[in-house]
Amino acid sequence: MLKVFLTDKGRVRSHNEDNGGIFVNKDGTVLAVVCDGMGGHQAGDVASEKAVSHIKAMWEESENVSSPEPAEVWFKTYINHINQHLFEHANKHKECQGMGTTIVAAILGDSFITIAHVGDSRIYLITNGEAKQLTEDQTFVNELVKSGQISKEDAEHHPRKNVILQALGTENTVKVDLKTITYDDAGYLLLCSDGLSNKVYATELVDVLAKGKAPLSAKAKELIDRANQYGGEDNITVAILELSVTEDESG
Repeated sequence: MLKVFLTDKGRVRSHNEDNGGIFVNKDGTVLAVVCDGMGGHQAGDVASEKAVSHIKAMWEESENVSSPEPAEVWFKTYINHINQHLFEHANKHKECQGMGTTIVAAILGDSFITIAHVGDSRIYLITNGEAKQLTEDQTFVNELVKSGQISKEDAEHHPRKNVILQALGTENTVKVDLKTITYDDAGYLLLCSDGLSNKVYATELVDVLAKGKAPLSAKAKELIDRANQYGGEDNITVAILELSVTEDESG
């Protein structure tokens, strides 16, 4: 499986509070994760780094997570464990009070993808020339859209666009959005922080990823370059995995 993880601090921020990676467990099953930290003096770095290091360590020791039900149970168990760890750390360390992080994560099985989501980082499935957003932003503005109070177009420029309703580490408990989909078309799974999704339209994701035989690393870099060209006010992170329908394709 072709895969790439890339992060950039952008053109405005002095440091990078995003984190993530692509990890493999004992059975060879892949987990991708992107976290976008926030809160306190550089405490966003702490929250996202701790979340990623914990999920990496727990995933690399896991096995028998090769079907949707155990994948969802695994996410629910360990993301809640990480939330509790971050919450306790913030309460014990004054400089970290108020810290938190978003998380999007995906477990890739042979023909299924199980995703977990807290906050406003996103996961897209790109197949057949279309980008489908698999996550729903847990934001104040998205709630206004869902209730019909504002349009999706209005949401793009709303002054409270970045107000998220949930994050790991900010409360004692957290509700993790879980979903499993099946796929039978080749394409890409893209996880990203809002530093990308706020700047690069879904149609551009399709355009970049569909570019011939360019290496996946070059496609990831182009997406980040575009976000920077459009302002780069935030940290920008992408994890991209190529989805193949068959294990070994000829030609």
